[in-house]
Amino acid sequence: MTQTPHVPSTETGPEAGLTGVRNFRDLGGLPVAGGRRVRPGVLFRSGHLAHATEADAAFLDSLGLHTVFDFRNAADIALEGPDVALAGVRNVNIPLSDPADGSEFWRMVREGGTEQLRSVLGEGRAAGRMCDSYREIITTRTAAHSQVLHALADDAVPALMHCAAGKDRAGLTVAVTLLALGAGRDVIEADYLESNAPHRRYRVRRGDDTDGYGSPEALELLSPLFEARAEYLAAAFAAIEETWGGTEKYLTEGLGLAPETRERLRRNLLTD
Repeated sequence: MTQTPHVPSTETGPEAGLTGVRNFRDLGGLPVAGGRRVRPGVLFRSGHLAHATEADAAFLDSLGLHTVFDFRNAADIALEGPDVALAGVRNVNIPLSDPADGSEFWRMVREGGTEQLRSVLGEGRAAGRMCDSYREIITTRTAAHSQVLHALADDAVPALMHCAAGKDRAGLTVAVTLLALGAGRDVIEADYLESNAPHRRYRVRRGDDTDGYGSPEALELLSPLFEARAEYLAAAFAAIEETWGGTEKYLTEGLGLAPETRERLRRNLLTD
């Protein structure tokens, strides 16, 4: 396992100097069962790295990363661009959503008029879509989540996980990782909701507004897509209960995690 580097600051903002990377944070310090905690400097999460500045890249280089997991699909990468290259870092792209669906839907988000947004997202449909998406990722992307956890148990740390906003696909993968480490759902939810901080939010560019949602009604219709809501994460947890009957069967049967793999995972990511 790569030796844990000294981590300067891991808060997006003036302290870290990150200007082109949103929603970045170190998961170090989060408590898990048995009084242990996630070790600082081994597991990070963020939004995409495509717009990282030279200073951002220098900061990320200082973390001694071994692996960057990118959960964006081809449509996301075509829109935002590939991640910046970091010296000596292995980049692993594991799409956690369908590019065709992503392309069409997000085109509507960025270009659709208020009437179209109202018909697709209004009356709770946006939040319902998010809950359905979380359930689908949990139930259909078990091979991908298993791949990530097995990599973390082997040689992939220190690691950074990201998608586009660092909220949904990365958020769920972080949640799954924390479940495997023995974290409580309250701890997982608290970390997940950190993505709502204003300086962490994904910047949406629409045709009717250079940087933002557009009209007040468009803001209201689109906001469920760009918020971390406890109900979304609850939908994922419910899918685990409904499909596998509980977390342990999900980890062992759904993700194929053997006891020795989980022990290596704990050894790599947790304090003693």
